[in-house]
Amino acid sequence: MHTITRLSVDDFDRSVKTLADLLVDVVAGGASLGFLLPFDQDAAAAWWRARRPAVAEGRLVVWAAHGPDGVAGTISLAMADKPNGRHRAEVVKLMVHRDARGRGLARALLATAEQAAAQAGATLLLLDTVTGSPADHLYGSAGWTRFGVVPDYATSPTGVLEDCSFFYKRLT
Repeated sequence: MHTITRLSVDDFDRSVKTLADLLVDVVAGGASLGFLLPFDQDAAAAWWRARRPAVAEGRLVVWAAHGPDGVAGTISLAMADKPNGRHRAEVVKLMVHRDARGRGLARALLATAEQAAAQAGATLLLLDTVTGSPADHLYGSAGWTRFGVVPDYATSPTGVLEDCSFFYKRLT
């Protein structure tokens, strides 16, 4: 069983190393999150530390799923900062450690972010993912609507071009 908690800025600071460990694991496992191999702990920690100002300002909300072996997953919600977009947010960096997959953790993290977005007044969520990936199937089965596929949008961690699916979900 995992406990999902929203990270305060202090919690975030204390979690950078374990979040970096998770990021290294999912990239090594082939997840297309914007990074290329080789990708190490130092690079992952630097990426997370660069998110700190957004977390401190409330523009980025980060949750961590803690289990018996530490942080097993995370999800973030990027709040729109433009006046005409305050009704929307973007789900970013849903990650589950390879050892924790297949147990519903990604779905639980996604539901957590959706509920928090609705409580914050967001009525529209957006995200993107690799077409045909397990995440692509998750979003489709969780009530998200695919509104387009862009061919060769990004590369996998090994440098292979991959199509990307874009999704939205209206919150009520």
